[in-house]
Amino acid sequence: MSEQISKFSAMMSRMKYIDRWALMRNSRKENISEHSMEVAMLAHLLAVIGNTRFGKQLDVQRAALIGLYHDCTEIITGDMPTPVKYYSEEMRDTFKNIEDVAANQLLELLPQDIRAAYEPLFFPPAEDAYLCRLVKAADKLSALIKCYEEETMQNAEFTYARKATEAALDQMKLEELDVFREEFMPAYRMTLDELRER
Repeated sequence: MSEQISKFSAMMSRMKYIDRWALMRNSRKENISEHSMEVAMLAHLLAVIGNTRFGKQLDVQRAALIGLYHDCTEIITGDMPTPVKYYSEEMRDTFKNIEDVAANQLLELLPQDIRAAYEPLFFPPAEDAYLCRLVKAADKLSALIKCYEEETMQNAEFTYARKATEAALDQMKLEELDVFREEFMPAYRMTLDELRER
């Protein structure tokens, strides 16, 4: 039996205890574990769209992995509400530094020989810049999906968030995102019976 005990995986499992949308009344709570899985799936799909529809050669599995770990620092920092995080350039830069410190703290929980496999997921290199743009788009799409769900439950608390998120998505200028919003997004307004119809 190894004398070295790594706390990394156990710490990652704590993502399920960090709730999102803390400043807003929620009809259904959402944690960063389920959000991260949704972002990973959406980032993967966006990369597949890029390859299939636009002839790109994107690493779809890597897009999913970057998406899966994109918010894991919130285990340490908590979920900082968007209006606070982006209140000013100074706030944004300060919080980015805090996230970097948290990422390094999480990486230090890994055995030294395994750490190198995770560092590019926590700190994606320059060659992953486009995949990171897709992950950011997936993150916003996940937020929009949450807004749709809350509005469907007559929760007007999310109306402004939906409009702001749609505006942010409009500014991203990604062809994969345009395809998703046109072909996939309308289904998120459907009921289960409508989704099951052939």
